[in-house]
Amino acid sequence: MTQIDQLPYNIKLKFLDEMSLVGMAVREAFKADQMNYELLGNGDAHLHWHLFARHAGDLVPPGPVWWLDRSIMFAEDNDPNSIELTQLKDDLNQSLTDLGF
Repeated sequence: MTQIDQLPYNIKLKFLDEMSLVGMAVREAFKADQMNYELLGNGDAHLHWHLFARHAGDLVPPGPVWWLDRSIMFAEDNDPNSIELTQLKDDLNQSLTDLGF
C-alpha cells in the first residue's frame, strides 16, 4: 500500500498513533519547540513520515524546512560530530524507552 487511505481502519489508527508517539520522543529528545510532520510519497511510493524537530528562529523567514537552501541544509557545518551524534542517539533511544518502545 502506498497511501494512508488504503490501510484498513485499525492499521491506520495504529500507524498514526505510533507516528505520534515517535514524534513525542523526537520532540523530547531534541528539545523541540514544535514538531512538523509530513507524509509524502511522490518520490518514493511507500508510507513513510518526515518528522522535523523545530526550534524558535531556526528558519528565517519562518516556513517549511524545504525552503532552506540545500547548500545550507546539507552543509557539513550542520553535521554533529561523533560525540554529539552519539548523545543525540542516546537521547532519542531514552525518549523512546520512556514511551514504552
